[in-house]
This record gives sequence, structure tokens and C-alpha cells, in this order.
Amino acid sequence: MNYMTICDEKVLQRNGMPIFYVVGLVVLVLVLVSLVWRLSSQKWQIPFPAWLSWLFLDNPLIEIIIRTQATIDRIGLRSGEQGLDVGCGAGRLSIPAAKKVGPTGKIVALDIQPKMLNQLQKKIGKTGLSNIVTQLGDITSDDITSSDNLQLGSFDRVWLVTVLGEIPNQQKALQNLYRLLKPGGTLSVTEIFGDPHYQARSVVLRLGHKTGFEPSHYLGNFLSFTQNFIKPE
Repeated sequence: MNYMTICDEKVLQRNGMPIFYVVGLVVLVLVLVSLVWRLSSQKWQIPFPAWLSWLFLDNPLIEIIIRTQATIDRIGLRSGEQGLDVGCGAGRLSIPAAKKVGPTGKIVALDIQPKMLNQLQKKIGKTGLSNIVTQLGDITSDDITSSDNLQLGSFDRVWLVTVLGEIPNQQKALQNLYRLLKPGGTLSVTEIFGDPHYQARSVVLRLGHKTGFEPSHYLGNFLSFTQNFIKPE
């Protein structure tokens, strides 16, 4: 090993170490934030911030992981159906779902954040779709059916996509969804590993069974899965 090689290695070490520490620090901070967010969500409802939707929910690179169209296919929407997108955010699923059900169908996009719904309204205006209705509300509310858009037994399909873990009272949420579904209707729960609020399939199955749902199709694997349930006739 000559003198120049030793010098080069020292330069790389000197220049590389700070970068290594910075990357490590960023990863550590993200892990800690995710952990705190996950634990806090067990007590308080802390949805994904609307101001970050451009970075994660509408990012083409993130789309490689979350695969919107694949999720729509797993939900199983058909032309003419009535669907409820719970925790719709800025409409990542609501808009393609509305296209899927067509003009004879209808999608209600429910979210607890007015800013998210405002973003969705702007997108709807650009698409020209007339079969999406935005609805501000909390799926765990006792008076969830007080809105004309959320009537008992009115939906063919309801879905929660990486949303269940953000809801402190998960059982109450599923009970309300059970009430909103038609007999024979489908509840679809999708989870993606890496999401701070990721729920294992065993948890999803337990909640669904306790609510009275019957397990239906399971699609995917633990990294990204969709568990469908049927409300008995």
C-alpha cells in the first residue's frame, strides 16, 4: 500500500463519516417519530398531515410501493356500485374508484381533515367526475349516519387503506361500517408494511370477527395485504 492510497483512504473516511452519521441520525429520527405517532394513535386520532400529502400520498415514487390500481382491484369494485372510502385523504383511491364504478355508481370520500377534502375537491374539479361526494366526519362518531351521504345499509363496499391503525377506537369504526354496509356488502382492509400504523393480519381478522364480519378473500402477503370481509345476508 503506497502513500497515496493511505491518504485517499483517510480522505474518504474523513469525508464519509459525517455523511454516515447524518444518514443514521435521519433514520433514527424517522423511526422515533413513527414509534411515537403509532403509540399516540392508540389514544388520540392523529391522521396523516394534509401538508405532507404531496410527499407521500401523491408522490409517483411512493406509488411504486402503494400500487393504487392493484388496491382498487383487490377491493373488487364493480360498475354501478356505491363505495365508501374511509380516511380518503386527498383522493388517491377515491378518484380511480369513481372511474371504476362509472356514472351509475357513487363514491363517498370520508375524512376527518377539512384540508384533505379541500385538496380532493380541487382534483375532482380537474377530472370532471360527478360521482364523488366528499364528506367531513369521524367514522367512530355515534351520529355517523346523520348525514344524507352516510345512510344505514347504503354501501356495497367500504374500505380502509392504511387507515385502521390511525383510529384509536378501531372496534367502533368497524361497527359503524357494518351498519353502513348492505347485507352481503364487502369491507376491505389494506395494510402495507413500513406504515407507522401497520396492523398485522391477525389483528384485522380479530376485529372483523368480533364485529360480525365473515372473512372473505385474502390477497397479497404480510408486506402488503388486503383482507376482505362480508357482512352476512
